[in-house]
Amino acid sequence: MTEMQKETPENSKGFADIITTRHDWNDTGSMIMAATDEDVRRVLNKAERNTSPLSPEEFGILISPAATPYLEKMAELSHRFTLERFGKTISLYIPLYLSNACANACVYCGFNHANDFTRTVLTPDRIEKEFQAIKRLGNFDNLLMVSGEFPSLCGEKYFRDAIRLAHGYFNNVSLEVQPLKTEEYRRLAEAGLYGVVCFQETYNEANYRKYHPRGMKSLYHWRLNGFDRMGQAGIHKIGMGVLLGLEEWRTDVTMMAHHLRYLQKHYWKTRYSVNFPRLCPSESGYQPNYVVSDRDLAQLTFAFRIFDHDVDISYSTRENPEFRDNMMRLGVTSMSAGSRTEPGGYSSANEALEQFEVTDSRSPRAVVEAIRRNGYEPVWKDWDVCLQ
Repeated sequence: MTEMQKETPENSKGFADIITTRHDWNDTGSMIMAATDEDVRRVLNKAERNTSPLSPEEFGILISPAATPYLEKMAELSHRFTLERFGKTISLYIPLYLSNACANACVYCGFNHANDFTRTVLTPDRIEKEFQAIKRLGNFDNLLMVSGEFPSLCGEKYFRDAIRLAHGYFNNVSLEVQPLKTEEYRRLAEAGLYGVVCFQETYNEANYRKYHPRGMKSLYHWRLNGFDRMGQAGIHKIGMGVLLGLEEWRTDVTMMAHHLRYLQKHYWKTRYSVNFPRLCPSESGYQPNYVVSDRDLAQLTFAFRIFDHDVDISYSTRENPEFRDNMMRLGVTSMSAGSRTEPGGYSSANEALEQFEVTDSRSPRAVVEAIRRNGYEPVWKDWDVCLQ
């Protein structure tokens, strides 16, 4: 790129330009709520025949209120398609929080820049102690490194050094950090980065700024087009999701289904995963605008598996143990275990603020035992990296 062609938040192109012109938020919500019993039966019959993929609009029908009487049938199909694609396996990963420093002011997040607490950025020595502590917990080989969004403290070089250090302990290393430029993603991939997870939080552009009033995260198009930049950089696996509870959840996840289909068409060599975190009260006491029940989340999980047989569906330790144990047989394919959501939380007890409160506090060993009681096999490792 020449100096004039370099990526900026203003010239980044991608799905944000598509969603604005083709997928109206209000029309999408109205379509979902207008779905009838006949519509649901038609979509389920098509899914059972399995002759062609469902469209995002048909996915919207499966998460509509009209589909709730068909949850048992949806669970059956979700179980069938998951077994066909993934077998009786659950992949295990663990998050490592590198920093809780953040320049954003997201109203629902404990890392909000306005919250008054001591910020922590792990040094290389402390990062390595975390790696060692994680290895003592279990045979984890899938590591997700997470950071608040503070580029001057945690930018490309910081992440590149952490990735290279991580490869002394783990083969599969992913990041969940601020959206980066294409060239930054490409250089991190060369350093050994396997995957990137990014939550759009909500696809409702009209209300997006209300939840993200300041910081780079307030730039809706820059964040949304970050997934294109990941694909252009050749990232092996892209993880996506919305924060359930900010906006009307059925509309939000249908927008995400449109986004997934777009990414699969344009970056077809890339693998994809989805996660459906439910909004938890933050340090400031922020409460969800919409309550997503266990039944709602189960319906969403079944529908997404029916919609896409190949996508990895992940549940974090936000969810309670009983619900996670039940859902691992019905569409979920990967889970975190033993998670600590504060920097330095594995190697030492500290007072660093957590991003959210863990609900499933079982040890990795206990999670593995639950997986095996369900007749499934825990998968610690599914990727070998060969660095130049």
